[in-house]
Amino acid sequence: MAVVSPGKTQSISQKPKALAIDGALPDFRNIGVILRVIVLVNVLAVGAVVLRSRSTDEIVPAMVAWAGWLELPLFITVLLLYLAQPVLQRLAPGRFWPVVGMLAVVVAVFAYPPLGAPSDVALWRWLGWSVLASCAVMGYFDYRGRLYSPALTEARLHALTARIRPHFLFNSLNAVLGVMREDPRRAERALEELADMFRVLMKEHKELVSLDSEIGLCERYLDLERLRLGDRLVVNWDLTCKPAQALVPPLLLQPLLENAVYHGIEPSLQPGDIAVRVARRSSEVLIEVSNPMVDTPRAHKGNQIAQANIRERLSLFFDLEADMRIDRSEGRYSVRIRLPYRRLKT
Repeated sequence: MAVVSPGKTQSISQKPKALAIDGALPDFRNIGVILRVIVLVNVLAVGAVVLRSRSTDEIVPAMVAWAGWLELPLFITVLLLYLAQPVLQRLAPGRFWPVVGMLAVVVAVFAYPPLGAPSDVALWRWLGWSVLASCAVMGYFDYRGRLYSPALTEARLHALTARIRPHFLFNSLNAVLGVMREDPRRAERALEELADMFRVLMKEHKELVSLDSEIGLCERYLDLERLRLGDRLVVNWDLTCKPAQALVPPLLLQPLLENAVYHGIEPSLQPGDIAVRVARRSSEVLIEVSNPMVDTPRAHKGNQIAQANIRERLSLFFDLEADMRIDRSEGRYSVRIRLPYRRLKT
């Protein structure tokens, strides 16, 4: 993903190049795109073997032979596409497809004759199959691009973030109402914090935001929750290895903290601690939120909704490069998120 200048955010209509948005170049440095290319070409090879085989006994030996011929030039092509990604991005929309096809043909020429292939494998057949495979892959990404067009992706993203807002704002308003008579000045400050959060929530959450702004939103949210929970709510932040300029999907951390409060702090009469860790590891950002597990059952199912919500938004922004895992051990419930490190350009 390209970097952006300070003060700007990155649009989801830019990132889904990994998903091959209509008229855009797939991100050949995205693991999801690379896997799709490899799988699709191998599926086409299996189809060619099945069509050419005269009996079922010939299928397995023919597949082994095709694997020996195909994998080396395929991996070379994928490697060249990975290296050529910055150059391809500078081409006009639509003009990179002929370049991708020609690259596959050139690799096929230099890889002829295929490793271990019999002498009857003609060059024209080898090149013809390479052209057909390239067209099939490009057609697949074009179809996928139309399927995940920016309008559809942004509409889905709006719908996903809209699921978060009502519950979040409902709890925040209740917290303010709870202290309005006892401490009017604190309630006034809380309303100011809530107004700041309203401004964040009113944005069109289709862009990546800075990690610092997401953490700031979470701190305001936790301040409001302390109005209701008081000393029962303890939050331990581990931000010593936080990437200062990282970009993350909006409303990524706040729903996790909301669930941690609801399921790990509210049901217990004793103080409980929420641990939040944010760190950078090489080219990845790691986020972990954990809370104590309480035996008191809760009827609210927002935990599952929020987690499914976050998983889908991670997929929309980062495809297969991000994931979220749940761990229940040692009396704590932990959510761990891994996503690629994208940063503001300095």
